[in-house]
Amino acid sequence: MSSVRADPDSLPPASPGAPDDFMPSVEASLPRPNLRARHLPWSATLTWLRAGWRDLWTNPLPSLAYGFGVALVSALVVAALFALKIDYVLFPALAGFMIIGPTVAAGLYEKSRLLEQGKSIKLFNMLFVKPRSGYQSLFMGVLLLGLMLLWMRAGVLIYALFFGLMPFPATGDILPMLLFTPQGWALLFVGSAAGALFAAFGFAISMIGVPILLEERTDALSALGISMATVWANRTVCIAWGGIVLLLFALGVATAFVGLVLTFPLLGHATWHAYRALRPLSETGASQGQDLVPKP
Repeated sequence: MSSVRADPDSLPPASPGAPDDFMPSVEASLPRPNLRARHLPWSATLTWLRAGWRDLWTNPLPSLAYGFGVALVSALVVAALFALKIDYVLFPALAGFMIIGPTVAAGLYEKSRLLEQGKSIKLFNMLFVKPRSGYQSLFMGVLLLGLMLLWMRAGVLIYALFFGLMPFPATGDILPMLLFTPQGWALLFVGSAAGALFAAFGFAISMIGVPILLEERTDALSALGISMATVWANRTVCIAWGGIVLLLFALGVATAFVGLVLTFPLLGHATWHAYRALRPLSETGASQGQDLVPKP
């Protein structure tokens, strides 16, 4: 194939006085503000807790009944693990519950949303929530459940990495194994790091994602992306909130799940106010009935 060469006489003349290697200067683009950043201090989490406490004690019986149901089901699941002699998955299962917790708390979000609108609330409304996104909320629940099961499987693989085919120890022997053996220290370190990654990802996609699906008409993947972007843009206050969630959940578990009767509704209501602070109503389009995704 013959090459085509440009005629030098046909090229436009260079600017007078410009060097042969002249290149136009490129100016750096101006910084763009992150529209999702709220610049909230960590102390904003205390405001969310106070608002959640107020919602809890506004018509408290539905919230307390909701918390009692969560505590009862949790206790029954733990009892089933021991009855089936698979109690070695107890700790991964407890950690995994924090991943699906936002989906379980959807009824508490609904109560706070209705109180925000000045409407009355009944336990029936909290148990049979009708998200504006319809089946997409179910899809989000399946995603979080899959993430929880993946974490439980990862926990088994991490155990096998350090202890091989050795049978899982009984529940009473787990702590001595973790604290007084070199393999236990390594397992504790690696398992905690892996669990933190799973928990952080689950927290990032669900803290805002589940309330979005409740209030707005969109798809689960869009809600997931918005949630991750919002949490990252406000990571300081969100990390503080994640620490509070972990502390109150651990307190509820440490009391043989009795504490969950109070702490779970408190966290659910407070999370709704965290969502509202990070994603104000003016941005959602919910009040005008707008959709976040175009109709086909």
